[in-house]
Amino acid sequence: MKTKAVFYHAGCPVCVAAEQNVAAALDPARFDVEVVHLGTAKARLAEAEQAGVKSVPALVIGGQAYHINFGAGVEALR
Repeated sequence: MKTKAVFYHAGCPVCVAAEQNVAAALDPARFDVEVVHLGTAKARLAEAEQAGVKSVPALVIGGQAYHINFGAGVEALR
């Protein structure tokens, strides 16, 4: 069974670079990766916050949030 991984970002250059380097590097045989652009999917902000996302870009794997660099705080996306 694959592990769910959600990559949250806001479309900024830092986020795009992280998506290309981090999310794309996950083994598709092991991970079911979903990319969520919080700038356009604002309805998913609460979901991201509940998963522990404080800033983007962030990767949530198996319910654990991993913050990658610092592009923008979640509160700036409201």
